[in-house]
Amino acid sequence: MTEEDIAAWLRAHPGFLASRPELYRTLAPPRRVHGEELADHMAAMLSAERAATRNLAAAAREGDGFAARTHAAVLALIASHDPLETISQEWPALLGLEHCALAAEGTAGAHRLALPSGSVARLLPAGRDTLVRTAPTDLPLLHAEAAGLVDCDALARVPLAKTPALLVLGARHAAALPSRGAAPHLLFLARALAMALER
Repeated sequence: MTEEDIAAWLRAHPGFLASRPELYRTLAPPRRVHGEELADHMAAMLSAERAATRNLAAAAREGDGFAARTHAAVLALIASHDPLETISQEWPALLGLEHCALAAEGTAGAHRLALPSGSVARLLPAGRDTLVRTAPTDLPLLHAEAAGLVDCDALARVPLAKTPALLVLGARHAAALPSRGAAPHLLFLARALAMALER
């Protein structure tokens, strides 16, 4: 399409930009402001920027809250005599979640879920060490009796020497597990758990 084609199409569809305010963020503003319509255009661009900033600030607050809860959970793990009991019994309250567990390939144990062979590679493909899922699958396998309470979850690879394993965190509300910026905190929890289990 030529510039004239685009201009003609926009003239024929005057409400197009007004119904898609997110597009204002991609447009370069004019250097001079002349007239009410241009002022409305500038106001729409400012409104889109403010909305994007609000969303970014909300995501940052969620991430900060999760980081503080992560530190509290690791401190509880440091003081623990039974790391698996700590993550299943104390971490849900400390992290503001419904369910926390170690899920490892092999046989089940006290406070440990059993996964079929190959499950960790299937759930966390190569190159991924964490995953936050807003539409989780395998809920009974990963969350056992808490499956009915979980609407979103997070998985983190636990670097154990002898068996493939996952740290599984389940939440009722998506805000409890921020989708942006959670990966470093999930890795920190998983590595802290691995160290506690292998000490």
